[in-house]
Formats: sequence, structure tokens, C-alpha cells
Amino acid sequence: MEIIILPTPAEVGRVAAAKIASIVADKPTAVIGLATGSSPQGIYQDLQRRIAAGEISFAQARGFALDEYVGIPLDHPESYASVIARDVVGPLGFDASRVRVPDGRATDIEFAAKEYDAAIRAAGGIDVQILGIGANGHIGFNEPTSSFASRTRIKTLAPSTREANARFFDSLDQVPTHCMTQGLGTILEARQLVLVAQGSTKAAAVAAAVEGPLSSFVPGSALQLHQHATVVVDEAAAADLQLGDYYRYTYEHKPEWQRFE
Repeated sequence: MEIIILPTPAEVGRVAAAKIASIVADKPTAVIGLATGSSPQGIYQDLQRRIAAGEISFAQARGFALDEYVGIPLDHPESYASVIARDVVGPLGFDASRVRVPDGRATDIEFAAKEYDAAIRAAGGIDVQILGIGANGHIGFNEPTSSFASRTRIKTLAPSTREANARFFDSLDQVPTHCMTQGLGTILEARQLVLVAQGSTKAAAVAAAVEGPLSSFVPGSALQLHQHATVVVDEAAAADLQLGDYYRYTYEHKPEWQRFE
């Protein structure tokens, strides 16, 4: 696992975007795992800049969203189908027919979840998965005690997760109680993982995921099992890391052949 600590949220977005851009530049048909929420917004903004500069294109790429609320109308502005279309597909120039979001409106959720995993496999697997982390350590909507072998499935959202997401709705009562999410096992099959976190509210979760014991109580700790996981955080989110100075040193002295920016 590579941990990169940067001064500001804007730098987090720029460096994480550089990692993703390097993959797409080498493979224009790359399959991208797309996260929603506040954490990856800086990535998408910097990727827009790179597209405008003619550095990369997502026209041939494919995308699979991490998760979706269950039961929310497709056209609701906070359905992840709407968010992905608004914040990712349009701005980054994806072909909308090549981007999928879990079907949280399916009458047979279990079948829809299995079909989603099958679609990822049929696409050749995800080349790079974008991730954020919740204050309780969740990635995707894999709440604490999620199995590291879990597949795409329905999950009950933790009260703290619903409260954190209430800012996107008019009231807490409007936040769905269930979701469909890629499982930790699904996420770990991606060839590369890029997790970003910003702000002091994520510091404890970042430290537990990166330096704590491997535990289902901290779903983000599953990244310790991955061969190519990159964690990019700002100083505030890195505040609880015991080896922060070491991570800064290793990034500063990274060999040129390993650099992606």
C-alpha cells in the first residue's frame, strides 16, 4: 500500500487524478470504478482539466458505480444514477451506454446484485477503482462487520452513514435506509485501488484502515490485502497516522520510474 500525504484537498484531487489519468492514457478502454460523495469530487474536477488540455479521453472507457440507494426513484437528483450522470458521465465525456450503476429499483434485488458482478467480470474487470472512506471506516456502503469476501448485495445503512448523507436531502427521513453496494470481495478484485480522504473527520478512519489491524470492524482495512492500493490524503486526514513522517519521506524519495505525475 502506498500512502501519499499532501498539503491540501486540491492536491489530493490532483495527485489521485494523475494516477487515474496514467492508467487511462496507457489503456483508453480502461474500466473505471466510480465513487460518489464529496471525497472524489476533486478527482473528477482535475480530470476535467486534463480532458480540456487534451491529455486523456474517457470516450472509450467503461464505468461501474460503487453503489446505489435502494428504492430511490431513478430521476431523483440524489440517486447515484443521477449523480454519476451529472458529475461524471457528462463532464468527463463518457459514453453513457458504457456506464452502469447498480439497479436499486429492481424487483429482485438479489438477482440484480449478482448480475452486476457478472457484468463487471464480462467487461474484463475493473482496472482502477476510485474509493472514499466513511468516518466509520466503510468503503462503498460496506458498513462495519462486512465480510472481506462479500459480493455486490443489499446492505442496511448505518445510522451514522444516513446522518452523514442527510446533507444531500431535505431531511434525515428522506435518506434511504438500504443500498446496493459492491462488496469488499468485488472491490478487491479491481487491478488498482485509489482511495482519497480529506478533513479531520476522516483521520481516525484513515489511521484504522491503513495502520490498524485487519478487521471487518474497519472495512477500509481490506485495502491492506490489495497488491496495488494507493491512499491519498490531506494533512488533516493524516493527523492520526503514526508513520506520517515515513510516508512523506517515501513519497518525496520515490524513484522516477515509479512516479505517475
